[in-house]
Amino acid sequence: MRNRSTIEFIGLWEILHNPNFNSIEFDGFKHQAGSNSFSLTPKRWIESTKAIGIISKSGRYGGTYAHQDIALEFASWISPEFKLYLIKEYQRLKIEESQKLKLEWKLSRTLARVNYHIHTDAIKENLIPPDFSQLKMKFVYASEADLLNLALFGKTAKEWRDANPGKEGNIRDYAAIEQLIVLTNLESLNSVLINQGMKAEDRLKLLNKTAINQMKVLINQNVSKKLLKP
Repeated sequence: MRNRSTIEFIGLWEILHNPNFNSIEFDGFKHQAGSNSFSLTPKRWIESTKAIGIISKSGRYGGTYAHQDIALEFASWISPEFKLYLIKEYQRLKIEESQKLKLEWKLSRTLARVNYHIHTDAIKENLIPPDFSQLKMKFVYASEADLLNLALFGKTAKEWRDANPGKEGNIRDYAAIEQLIVLTNLESLNSVLINQGMKAEDRLKLLNKTAINQMKVLINQNVSKKLLKP
């Protein structure tokens, strides 16, 4: 090993993964790397720095082995074509990951909208008198929507708009996947509570408690990452 960038790479890998790594010896090798007289064998590297990312064994069944991160670094240094392949593959995977994230977000948003109809039906059947005008009906719907917003986001739609004058859409358009999942559950729960005749202030307390508990579970379970897995 004599390439400076490769030595820096495997040194950084050791710093991140090896608490016993001798960084002082590493600095010495790093400063010497690149000169024509410098040469570093895997065995010397391991003995001097207490490295764990590379293993070197002598004898009939011996050989030099490296962690896959380090092996890829050596391969990309030896072959520019392989390095280009890695870059392209990384870019492809990030694009694919981004597309999956958007798809899951849209799915959760769609589920929330479907559940919204269940929610509004419960409001219409239990909270809106038959002689209400369209304007008054909209006010009741908005009030119940804000009840959910308060329970989940801690603010009403107007409060969010006032705090984000440059953003288009509404507070739910900027919700995380976990929040959209919880919103769907809250809409279902609120529909049941409305049908049971529970007062708005009591529903808000219960919905908020439910939102907090469910968000904790979803975040601890890394739901966003799991949804991205094929």
